[in-house]
This record gives sequence, C-alpha cells and structure tokens, in this order.
Amino acid sequence: MTKTLTVDLHPVFRSDRDIDNVLRSALFRASAQKVALLQIIPGKGSGTLKRRVLAKLGQPSLKKLYRRVDSDPGNKGRILVHF
Repeated sequence: MTKTLTVDLHPVFRSDRDIDNVLRSALFRASAQKVALLQIIPGKGSGTLKRRVLAKLGQPSLKKLYRRVDSDPGNKGRILVHF
C-alpha cells in the first residue's frame, strides 16, 4: 500500500480541462489504491492555479472521496489531501 501519491500540475496548468481531468483521475486513483495522502503541486506563482484546485476539490461529488484538505504549512505551493 502506497502512503503518498504526488501530482504535479505544472505540465497542464494552461488547460482547464486537463487540470480537471488530472485532479479527478488522481483522486480516484488515490481512493482506489487506499493512499493515505495525495500531494497536489500547483506551484507558488500568483495563486490562481491553487485557487482553481481548491475550488475543484470543494465540489460535492469530489468531497465524498477524501476526509480533509490542507495547505502545506512549510510549502505554500503544495496542497495536501488526506484520505
């Protein structure tokens, strides 16, 4: 059983559809593999991508898959999703 799964959004940050697809597939994969923690890396930048990711994670259909979401206190460019 894998304890952590990491997804880097830098390669797909320009396409809203790709971001949504990557996030959904990562959440479903982490849930299916019984991963304890999913790390999503939107990067530090202006914060636009991070806000988009948090909004996507806030959708009711996806909230059922995880317990909570935190921003990494040591790295503002990383979102931690706990299962």
